[in-house]
Amino acid sequence: MKNEQEGNHNTGSSSADEPVFVVVGKFRKPHGIRGEIRMTVLTDFPELLSPGKKIYVGQRYQEFTIKQLRWHGGDMLIALEELPDRTAVEIFRNVMVSLKSEDLPDLPEGEFFIHQLVGLRVDTDQGEHLGRLKEILLTGANDVYLVETPEEKQILLPAIDDVVREIDLEKGIIRVHLIDGLLD
Repeated sequence: MKNEQEGNHNTGSSSADEPVFVVVGKFRKPHGIRGEIRMTVLTDFPELLSPGKKIYVGQRYQEFTIKQLRWHGGDMLIALEELPDRTAVEIFRNVMVSLKSEDLPDLPEGEFFIHQLVGLRVDTDQGEHLGRLKEILLTGANDVYLVETPEEKQILLPAIDDVVREIDLEKGIIRVHLIDGLLD
C-alpha cells in the first residue's frame, strides 16, 4: 500500500475517481532564518521531491518550486524559491503539501495508492454488501481497512491476503473473505 487526494470544484480533481493532487507531506514549523520549513513526509516516494520540482501547498494548491531540501532527523527541511526567509514561510505552518497525481510513479501489479481505494464498495466473497472503505489505518504490521456500513457502523478488516481477495478499480469494488471473529 502506498500512501498519499483531492477532485472537482472542492478538491482539485477533474474526476471523482482520480484526484489531481495527492498529499505527500505536511509543513510543520520554520527552521532557521533562511526560509527553510520542516516537513513531515507522508509518502513512500520522498525521492519525488527534489530541487526544481513544483509542489502545491494548502487547500488552494498554491504552486511553489523547491529550491533545496535535506533530511533533518525523520523530517525533511525544504527551502522554496518564492519564500526567501522565516517570515515568508511562517504562514504555512501545519499546512498540507501536495504533488500532482500525474507526477506519481506507476506501481507494480497488485499495489495501490490509498486515494485509489478509499471510497470503494466493500463486498464479501459471498455477495454481501458490507459498506464503503472509509479509511486505511497504517499500523506497521499490516494495514487495516476501516469500512463504514450503510448504518454508519464501522468494521475493521486486516488488509491481508486471507481477507482481501480482490481489488477491482474498474468496477470500484473490494471483495473480502470474512474469517472467523472479524465481525464479533
